[in-house]
Amino acid sequence: MNRIALIASVAVLGVGAYVTMSSVYTVSEVEQMIITQFGKPIGEPVTTAGLKLKMPFIQDVNPIDKRVLEWDGNPSDMPTKDKLYVSVDLFARWRITDPLQYFLRLRDERSAQSRLDDILGSETRNAVAKHELIEIIRTTKGRQPLRDVLLTAAEPDMGALVPIQKGRQLVEQEIFTAAGEKVRVFGIELLDIRFKRINYNESVRPKIYDRMISERRQIAERFLSEGNGEAARIRGNRVRELNKIQSEAYRQVEEIRGVADAKATEIYAKAYNKSPESVAFYEFTRTMQSYKSIIAENTTLVLSTDSDLFKFLKGMAPDGDVIPVRRAADNR
Repeated sequence: MNRIALIASVAVLGVGAYVTMSSVYTVSEVEQMIITQFGKPIGEPVTTAGLKLKMPFIQDVNPIDKRVLEWDGNPSDMPTKDKLYVSVDLFARWRITDPLQYFLRLRDERSAQSRLDDILGSETRNAVAKHELIEIIRTTKGRQPLRDVLLTAAEPDMGALVPIQKGRQLVEQEIFTAAGEKVRVFGIELLDIRFKRINYNESVRPKIYDRMISERRQIAERFLSEGNGEAARIRGNRVRELNKIQSEAYRQVEEIRGVADAKATEIYAKAYNKSPESVAFYEFTRTMQSYKSIIAENTTLVLSTDSDLFKFLKGMAPDGDVIPVRRAADNR
């Protein structure tokens, strides 16, 4: 009998402990609880940390995180206003501000993430489609680029930045405002949103690179053309200066040669006029010099008998080494 009573006492204590454990729950500092009875929420959300009580068996506890949560979307391809397809990677931060509304509409974080994918993806696509690419990737208005002095002098427009009207921060703010209104009905507060990466679509990236290479090649060819023109100008100046120097040297040579010839002529004239013998010797030597100029191998001369060139050849007997001279009859 005592044994039966002991078993009954232990059973009662076990049931009591189980009931007590089922009616007690704890709330941590990073959680808030929704109490449901037969699947329907009852009462207000429990937002304070500590040990709490509920009705056992018929009531359930549904924890909801109240920390700042992360949303990191997958990169998505979308067109800009200037018809450039880009891959946009976005991230956001959010938290649950109305746990009851959140629970009724979404139930859990997985559903919330899926809903954020739809809303943020849609608003991002709308914002990107309304702006040109430069407005999405640039942030600072009126920024002055660092430009090379030589390149700027040769190409004033090279390196100039396209002016922007809004910039990336305002585009992000547009997405934040539009998406924040839509997620508020789910008991969610959108805290921040940022572009993580913006890149060209894989299909158009080679074309963009080719265009960039073509632009740089045009600039290089322009510099090369200007360099070739400058080289041609330098070579032309060099040839002109060389011709000028040669012309001046030739003039000086001719002047010296003319002075020498005049001096030689003066000396010859003085020697020629001293006596009849000197005159005859001068004529003889000059005639012999002329023979070297006009008579070569296999040369035939036709001379009259009273020719000045012939008078020194009169009476000479021809031999194998003497150039034959045909004597012309002078009967005219």
